[in-house]
Amino acid sequence: MTTLKQFARGARRAALAASMGAAALLAAAPQARAAFPARPLRIVVPFTPGGGTDLVARQLAKGLTDELGQAVVVENRPGGSTIIGSENVAKSAPDGYSLLMATFAHAVNPAIHEQLPYDTDRDFDPVALIGKSPNVLVVSAKSRFKNVRDLLDYARAHPGRLTFGSYGNGTSAHLAGELFKSLGQADILHVPYKGSGPAINDLMGGQIDMIFSTSASVSAYVKSGRLRALAVTTQDPSPSYPGVPPVSQAGLPGYYVDSWYGIFVPHGTPAGIVQKLNAAIRRAVARPEAKAALEMEGLAADVGTPVQLGEYVRTEEARWKRIVKQAGITDQP
Repeated sequence: MTTLKQFARGARRAALAASMGAAALLAAAPQARAAFPARPLRIVVPFTPGGGTDLVARQLAKGLTDELGQAVVVENRPGGSTIIGSENVAKSAPDGYSLLMATFAHAVNPAIHEQLPYDTDRDFDPVALIGKSPNVLVVSAKSRFKNVRDLLDYARAHPGRLTFGSYGNGTSAHLAGELFKSLGQADILHVPYKGSGPAINDLMGGQIDMIFSTSASVSAYVKSGRLRALAVTTQDPSPSYPGVPPVSQAGLPGYYVDSWYGIFVPHGTPAGIVQKLNAAIRRAVARPEAKAALEMEGLAADVGTPVQLGEYVRTEEARWKRIVKQAGITDQP
C-alpha cells in the first residue's frame, strides 16, 4: 500500500522529470529554428526556361546553394502572365522553402487583371530585391529601322502594320510596348508569347517587328550582332549599352520603364527565416562571379532589405495603376 511519504516522493520525481523535459524542449527550439534550411529549396520562375528571369534565377540559385548548404533548384511554371507560378508560391507552406522570382509583372498584374487567385499585397512577404535593369527596344539585325524616330514615323503612317512581341500580358515587355503606343500615338499590334525564348526566335526570324525586351533576355544577341538595340527604356543611358539612347531622348519625351527582379515568399513565413534568406541572397549576389554574370546581362545588383522591396513594389503598383487606366490597357492581347 502506497504511503503518503512515498506518494510525495513520486510526485516530486514526476515534477522534476516534467521540468527537465520542458527545459529540453525550450533548449531545442532555437536549434530547430537555426537548422533552416534542412532540405532543398526551390525558386519558382513564372517563365519558360532560357529567358532573362530564368538566367537570373539560376545564377542566384547557384550562389544560394553554397551559402545555405542545401540545394536550391529552379522550377519553371510559365503561363498566365506569371500568375500560374505566383499562385503556386502563394499557396505553398510559409516555411521558407518556396521562393518566387518576381518581376515587373508582379506589380502590374493587379492593375490589368480584375481577378487574381491571390492578393499581391497580402499573400506574399518580400525578401530581397536582386537588381534592376532597362528594357531594351530591339529589332532584328536585318530590320529597316535604325532608330526610334524612323520606327515611330512608319508606325504612324501605317497603322496596325507593325507588331511587337512580349513575354505575356502584364510583363514588362508588354507594358513597355503599350506605353510606347500610348505616348507615341501609334497603332502597333501586340503579340504575346509564353516566354522570351520563342518571342526572340520569332523576332530574329522576321515574324514580329520588335520587342521591348528585358536586358537579360537579349544582351547576348545584341552583342553578337543578331539583334539591333534602338533604345533603352530607363530615364538615363545604360552602361551596358554604350551609345544606345533612352527612348525619352530618342523621340518620345516622358517615357521610362524599369525592369526588376525580386524574391518573395508566402505570407506568414517566420521573420527569422526571411532575414536569413535576405542575408544569404545579399552574400550570393555580392560574389564577384555572380556580380560579373549579372552585369553581363545588363542587371545592376541592388539588394536591399525586405522593407525596401515592399515599399518599392507598392510604388510601382501605384504608378502602373495610373498608366494602365490612362492608356486603357486591358488583359486582352
